[in-house]
Amino acid sequence: MDSINKNQPEHNHEDLNGTAAVEKIKHIVDKAESCFFSTSFHVAGSSGTRPMGAQEVDDEGNLWFLSANDSHKDQEIAINPNVTLYFQGSAHSDFLVLKGTATASRDEKKIKALWQPIFKTWFTEGENDPRISVIKVAPTEGYYWDTKHGFAVAGIKMVIGALTSKTLDDSIEGKVKL
Repeated sequence: MDSINKNQPEHNHEDLNGTAAVEKIKHIVDKAESCFFSTSFHVAGSSGTRPMGAQEVDDEGNLWFLSANDSHKDQEIAINPNVTLYFQGSAHSDFLVLKGTATASRDEKKIKALWQPIFKTWFTEGENDPRISVIKVAPTEGYYWDTKHGFAVAGIKMVIGALTSKTLDDSIEGKVKL
């Protein structure tokens, strides 16, 4: 553990496995609504990182996105499926980084399940637009930073810590393993 954690008198590290890990991922992804989606390989004209909205986290912890099959992202995934997703659910908590393996497909049933009318902005032919792909990211590892009791309690603890010269920030962090 790093030095700031050594100063913390409270339990502030908890690795999460299985169902608890999936629930933490769902909680943070729901709060964040979007992430930075980074591919491991970039094609010309791409930075390899772009904002994306996760449409779903399933019960196995897989994340689902809609994409365009002619995008840099889909091309990059075809070359190297390793991706990293960065989520920030609020200004001071609900942080998550996930590394995983992405697959892009034309699963029409999944596209229909994830479809929202606003997507017609990008897919002008609607949910049957031939350019739509669905990306599944299966996490292989991750790490989260959060608060144990929410921002209000964390704020009060930080004030008390500042007044007493103690590290009291109500933080919790750890690995997420599926």
